[in-house]
Amino acid sequence: MTARATSVEARPSPDHLDLKNPSADSAPADSNQPIEVIRKRADFLAANRGKRFVTSSFVLLAHRRRSDHSIGTAKIRYGITVTKKIGNAVARNRMKRRFRALLAQSLPGNGIAGVDHIMIGRKAVKEADFATMKADLEKGLRYLAKKLG
Repeated sequence: MTARATSVEARPSPDHLDLKNPSADSAPADSNQPIEVIRKRADFLAANRGKRFVTSSFVLLAHRRRSDHSIGTAKIRYGITVTKKIGNAVARNRMKRRFRALLAQSLPGNGIAGVDHIMIGRKAVKEADFATMKADLEKGLRYLAKKLG
């Protein structure tokens, strides 16, 4: 291995969550609300009919599931959409990693049970820092909780 390869491998990613040493504001591992990932296109399309909260770096959609839906009302679900308008694969994957980390920290405490949450990436001139995005996400979750009742 070359010295350069070693230094790249040793460098921690800014989006990496340290599982051995979690921060004080991260969610506890034994959260009482189960969180699932949305995988079906029909669920993404249904969420598009819900309420939305727009920021400079993302759009947050929230849609309450119907009572006859196969997923229980106690579960919180999330989905992430990042299109090719954002940039190349590296930029899209970085945005998705950041969104997953944001949702992992914010949904257990601020998520709405029985609701599907969708984060849609927006192309920004300058990439927002993680703390700003987290504050925007929590503000959006409070706003949408109020809107959904």
